[in-house]
Amino acid sequence: MTTYAYLGPEGTFTQMALAAWAPSQGATHRPCGSVDQALALLRSGEVDGAMVPIENSVEGGVSATLDALASGDPLVVTAEVLVPITFVLAARPGTALSDVRAVGTHSHAWAQVRGWMGEHLPDAAYVPTLSTASAAEGLALHGDPSGDPDARDGGPGSGGGRGPTAGERPAYDAAVCAPVAASNHGLEVLAEGIGDNAAAVTRFVMVARPGQLPERTGADKTTLVLFQRDDHAGGLLELLEQFAVRGINMSRLESRPTKASMGSYCFSIDIEGHVLDERVGEALLGLKRVCAEVRFLGSYPAAHGAAVQVSPTTTDEAFGSARAWLRALRTGDA
Repeated sequence: MTTYAYLGPEGTFTQMALAAWAPSQGATHRPCGSVDQALALLRSGEVDGAMVPIENSVEGGVSATLDALASGDPLVVTAEVLVPITFVLAARPGTALSDVRAVGTHSHAWAQVRGWMGEHLPDAAYVPTLSTASAAEGLALHGDPSGDPDARDGGPGSGGGRGPTAGERPAYDAAVCAPVAASNHGLEVLAEGIGDNAAAVTRFVMVARPGQLPERTGADKTTLVLFQRDDHAGGLLELLEQFAVRGINMSRLESRPTKASMGSYCFSIDIEGHVLDERVGEALLGLKRVCAEVRFLGSYPAAHGAAVQVSPTTTDEAFGSARAWLRALRTGDA
């Protein structure tokens, strides 16, 4: 039986992404309390893949995922899923909006509802939780005074989220979560559509151990992490020109601390194209020459499905023709 880990507990947007990814149908889904835990299970061989968030259209890259992929045993991205993000404010039945003094949710969710909170609950405190669903779960657990061990944190069906144990009052009165999380935990929705950006989307990726590459589709992405040999003027330009001169468009560029020393950064990059494309392969050769390390995190179909636009001078045929010309020069057949 194929098993996929995901950032849980049940009711997270990550679970929604996994459910929407067709190959996961009929497989076992294993919720994890953190991105690091999900990827650790993958590296140890306990699961076959892990669905994790990597980028949000409002907040940018998800640092926990970017850092976990940039270090440790190599992993690769094999697919991506885009999920529109819709938030609700949920609370235990009987709670009024005026009763809310503190709100629990994930930091990325809080950043996307700050405007609404500032207008409707300006005095409410923010309480960070491991996920939006764990915030909803924490409220639900307080509503069960039975002491049933299965209702406690870590019990069957809890999804591995961390929150108050049954009967223990959480530090917040309401949760910002997905509508499905509020429904799953029997919470009352106090307000719907509270996100500051109605077009907000989060990008999730399926991560696996290195193996066979997904086939080229013509609408592909490649993810890389680049480490500089040293910090010098024009260092980033030196890396970026490897893409520019080969007509490769970047769809994401972020710097992340290597944690080796203050001011030491690596660069996490998404580019349009597949490693089997001539222009991408040539760029990787150039990067390998100038970088201390190039971490290849996979080539995979882009979720939007739009074909990559390639100029006539950077097609596979153009590179092949140039290579044949050089070969003829070297062998004297020109």
